[in-house]
Amino acid sequence: MQFQKIDNSYIIYVEKGEKIIETLTQFCIDHNINSGQLSGIGAVKSTDIGAYDITSKDYIHKLFNPIHELLSFQGNIAIKDDAPFIHAHITLGNHDMEVSGGHLFEAEVAAVGEFILHNFNTKTHRELDNNIGLATLSLCKI
Repeated sequence: MQFQKIDNSYIIYVEKGEKIIETLTQFCIDHNINSGQLSGIGAVKSTDIGAYDITSKDYIHKLFNPIHELLSFQGNIAIKDDAPFIHAHITLGNHDMEVSGGHLFEAEVAAVGEFILHNFNTKTHRELDNNIGLATLSLCKI
């Protein structure tokens, strides 16, 4: 992984063979980033994505093993269980120009992974919402 800092933002290059969520989470830990926004593009493989089933309160998973274009990566960073947690959704494109997407659990960079991280310089937390069954953003009212 390589990075460049610009004000409160970072350009992060996740290298071939590195896992995206694992690498970006470690980056947040190393740079004391507790709240922020992420976006990115690239090419990925071994991609585990899902969709949340509100009835069963569980994710439906689908694994994409071949290389796909990472057309869009949108995520946020908040503290969950005392550590930075990345919640990201992605859109993938295959070589037939078909598109799939969902919640990203993990993906490995197949060629390049180019990300922008905006650090909000504050702490945002996730707390379990029992009605939904997920840890959601817990924001203070201003």
